[in-house]
Amino acid sequence: MTDTIEETGLSPADEQAFADRVRAFLEANCRRTGDRQGTIGDEDPEGPSAARDFQAALADAGLAGLTYPTDFGGAGLTKRHQEVFNREVEGWHLPNTPLSISHGMCLPMLNQFGTSEQKARFMADNIRGTTIWCQMFSEPGAGSDVASLAMKATRDGDEWILEGQKVWTSGAHYCDYGIVVARTDPEQPKHQGVTMFIVDLRQPGVEVRPLRQISGGSGFNEVFFTEARTPADWQLGDRGQGWNLAVAMLMFERVSIGAGGGSALNADRTPGLIEAARARGQAGDPVVRQGLADLWIRERIRGYIGQRIRAAVAEGRVPGPEGSIAKLNGAILARRVRDVSLAIAGSSAQAWDAGDDAGDRWAVGCLSTAGISIAGGTDEVQRNIIGERVLGLPKEPDPWKGTAWEDVPRS
Repeated sequence: MTDTIEETGLSPADEQAFADRVRAFLEANCRRTGDRQGTIGDEDPEGPSAARDFQAALADAGLAGLTYPTDFGGAGLTKRHQEVFNREVEGWHLPNTPLSISHGMCLPMLNQFGTSEQKARFMADNIRGTTIWCQMFSEPGAGSDVASLAMKATRDGDEWILEGQKVWTSGAHYCDYGIVVARTDPEQPKHQGVTMFIVDLRQPGVEVRPLRQISGGSGFNEVFFTEARTPADWQLGDRGQGWNLAVAMLMFERVSIGAGGGSALNADRTPGLIEAARARGQAGDPVVRQGLADLWIRERIRGYIGQRIRAAVAEGRVPGPEGSIAKLNGAILARRVRDVSLAIAGSSAQAWDAGDDAGDRWAVGCLSTAGISIAGGTDEVQRNIIGERVLGLPKEPDPWKGTAWEDVPRS
């Protein structure tokens, strides 16, 4: 059954015209995915500079921030426009991976919880890629249990002073701003004494140290705050509301990882893997064919989950447990992609000619897969959320519930 204009806000002719416009932009500014997109976890070869240039071109074409208000740098279009855009970019490589957190997590938070002044100051530059943002939650002693964080923020007149450390911060080494959660009241229980802030990462008092990964990359970082300052009006939400906002932001992250939508990080790898199998003479291998068919089906399922979640976001609702469903599905899908990739690559995933600049892409993709099951909350965390909030199972007991954070034992 065809959607009516009333349901979509877009006539068939207007939809076709918009699709043609998107396709023309892609043909002028992007390249088709191929063998290189047959792996997952590759660090974007063009880097942050190319991502900024690409996003600026997207903004100039009126195709950036499609559903965000024009007053704050968006295109002011409908969720149907976003769906059409997502459909058209399938099979294209968009060099915007360095913006995945900035646009997938930080931008929705600014739009949902920012003040009018914060939106006017930050959103347009974020949408255009002039500034890139990251999120800073995890700490050495607060990984899956983010609410036990120890980084503190102390009020000093019209500013907050930030002291502490964050870890596993993706992209902090090239980001301009970050969204951070810090403890503002240690006498409150751990979920209640936390506040969220916008912070300038280029200021004195902020030190970013890259972490070397097993794949050889260094996309994650430690970030140290030593008397770093942020204006009082850069606080997101109310004081003590940080945990609720952190949960919302984690849902946006899970949606970004699991639901996809127009970035290289979430691209459908199936077409590239099919081409790789044909190029290597494996198109007739029944095991490979079955694996590729399974991936194609699972990608369609991910697309349907993504449509539902993006519709909720476009209507101004923060994703609920469906974000955990999307994220868990995305992590499982990533492992299936890894297995099929290695079946196609064979020994090429373990050894390659020294002069082959792209020879390590299969191995890097394999090594990077594990991180997808951790980012945004582990698979176990997602299953707990689904069990409690979807299936209605009882929560695990917490002997320290209601206890002041400063009185809870920590290792």
